[in-house]
Amino acid sequence: MIGIVIVSHSQKVADGIKEIAEEMNHGKVEIKAAGGVDEDDGRIGTSAFKIKEVIEGIHYIENILLFVDMGSAAMNAEMAVEMLDEEIKQKVWLVDAPLVEGVIAATIQASITDSIEDILATAMESRDFQKFSG
Repeated sequence: MIGIVIVSHSQKVADGIKEIAEEMNHGKVEIKAAGGVDEDDGRIGTSAFKIKEVIEGIHYIENILLFVDMGSAAMNAEMAVEMLDEEIKQKVWLVDAPLVEGVIAATIQASITDSIEDILATAMESRDFQKFSG
């Protein structure tokens, strides 16, 4: 089993991506949303402390993939990882892939294989997905 943490400036966006990914999930992925700031008041932003807390909540999973939307989400994800205990930190992968496509690709690939290398490669390949021809 792998874990996926969806980091977005918006809790609604993170929850929506999680909802889509859960449709593709066959029980092999623990998917968590870490959107918005610490307070649950709907404010836009990201929080290293919130991300850290979500990761720690699934610390028992062997590999945890972090996907971010943009800008400060990446910075806060990196800070969250730095704050983790060394044992947990070793399990975390910062995935430089599109948020929606990467999460979906990783979720589907995890239903096919347990190979973290294959799962990460598939997520990274989502950078090349072409939505329209021409």
